[in-house]
Amino acid sequence: MTSADLVLPPTDQQTPTAALLQAPEAQTMEHAIGDMHLLLEQHGYVIAVYPSSIQPAHERRLFGIRSVLESDRIALVKVDLPPLGVAVLVRQLRQLSLSDFSPGVVASAARLLSHYIYAGALLHSVAKLDRVAVSLKSHAKSWVPGSQFAVLAGPESQLIKVGPAAEPLTGPEFGTHLLVAKGQSQSDWVQETLAPAWKVQAIHDATLPGESSRWWGTGKLVEFAAYLPDISVLYQLVSSVRREKCHWCEMELIGDRCGFCSSPLASAENRSYSTGVLHQEVNASAAS
Repeated sequence: MTSADLVLPPTDQQTPTAALLQAPEAQTMEHAIGDMHLLLEQHGYVIAVYPSSIQPAHERRLFGIRSVLESDRIALVKVDLPPLGVAVLVRQLRQLSLSDFSPGVVASAARLLSHYIYAGALLHSVAKLDRVAVSLKSHAKSWVPGSQFAVLAGPESQLIKVGPAAEPLTGPEFGTHLLVAKGQSQSDWVQETLAPAWKVQAIHDATLPGESSRWWGTGKLVEFAAYLPDISVLYQLVSSVRREKCHWCEMELIGDRCGFCSSPLASAENRSYSTGVLHQEVNASAAS
């Protein structure tokens, strides 16, 4: 992981922590290479997950380390989710790392699982929001005192102006837990309005990641992420996808792209995942 505040506490005693791959200003290249070499010696493979909002110099550092070590056992997984969503995904991958999945499957599972994380924020202004499409009308409304906006960044983008007559954000159709991290906003809209609308099974508090204010364009926010909490469901979801062998690096993978070398499968080889696992989860939640 590229930031310590993106490493969420484990949900059980088995989930391992994550190693921190520090930014160039915090560590020399020599020490960074040494740390990566030690991780490879200890664990065999390294899956480095980092947000797309990372500083360019930090991303170049990761590729530089892999190039110097000339290792095909380092996966660099770039994730296009807001900070709290990235933190949730990293914890899920940490949980799956204890399963019988190969490193290639765990690395490529990041793209699959990111589609089941509903990541967004309640914002008091969208004037500086540039990572989610915002209309000119919404920009104008953000200058009105007291305005609040609910924004969903993934799996699909959506924006609404919060108010009594507002339609709720489109949420997950399966059982989730909701992680909530407050910034400078004291609004309870996420807990009192969004959570019931999404029928979440539990709400958990988290510390707002340091990158969140820059990502969302304001420090006056409440960031949230709804996610699948059950490791057995995550395991079944990943297991339901056909496994392939990368034609380039020969790592095992799921989906349409290798998690280690990023080589795509030929279009005729692409496989879609089964939704049966999530349908079972929805039915189970409804029955309970």
